[in-house]
Amino acid sequence: MRGEVYLPSGARPEGGFPAVVVTGSWTTVRQQMPALYARRLAERGHLALAFDFRGYGDSSGTPRDVESPDQKAADIRNAVTFLAGHAQADPGRIGALGLCAGAGYTAAAAARDERLRSLALVAPWLHDAELVEALYGGPEGVAVRRKAGEEAARRWRETGEVTYVPAVSTTDPEAAMYGPFDYYLDPRRGAVPQWCNRFAVMAWPGWLAFNPIAAAPEIHAPALLVHSEAAAIPEGARRFHEALAGPKEFVWTTGGQLDFYDQEPAVTTAVDAAVDHFTATL
Repeated sequence: MRGEVYLPSGARPEGGFPAVVVTGSWTTVRQQMPALYARRLAERGHLALAFDFRGYGDSSGTPRDVESPDQKAADIRNAVTFLAGHAQADPGRIGALGLCAGAGYTAAAAARDERLRSLALVAPWLHDAELVEALYGGPEGVAVRRKAGEEAARRWRETGEVTYVPAVSTTDPEAAMYGPFDYYLDPRRGAVPQWCNRFAVMAWPGWLAFNPIAAAPEIHAPALLVHSEAAAIPEGARRFHEALAGPKEFVWTTGGQLDFYDQEPAVTTAVDAAVDHFTATL
């Protein structure tokens, strides 16, 4: 896996800087929202790592662009291992900031890794089976996607061919995200050259079965959620927050889901809350 470490200015404190693993929404690469948040955290005194998950961006691994929650949670734990051995980081003060789907992967990682001492989840996409059905057209819509994913997985096993659809499209209804999701399609925002805009269809079953809300009772590290009623599935965030086992804080603010990726004042609101949280808990 390849990524960048963003270092705070000034001398390394005794013991090292508090360190944060930063991850973004599904299908994304580190040059999108992870780099923005990592840079802002470093400006506020936290060493931050933004990286590409296996099979994405500059990282190795095949098949490419497979949205696997299990693999991504494991990659976050691998990133923690990297930070624990970094010369500038304090191995006893490692946290994680996850945006959108990255929040769910971060939750799954934290439930299995006590080295993650603090979490900040920004505009978190957190679903369970009930919410999945509501989001994807009921049982019928879920079944259609699951069947397509199973068929794509079988084709890959038999032929090595990966079936892709666009990650985002305003014209292709088969896209993983069908509609005017401007962040991903605007080169001034998230449409960076490193992002392939594709989704491996074989990933649907794993994504639809993923339940990060179920991880909440296993998370004892202090957790902050920053969300808005106008952003994605606030009900999932409420369910997750209620089920958390450890210290928890919820900051409700304003803005749509994509605003938290790169727009003001949503980004500064989230960064300010995350910095205050990490300063108090790392």
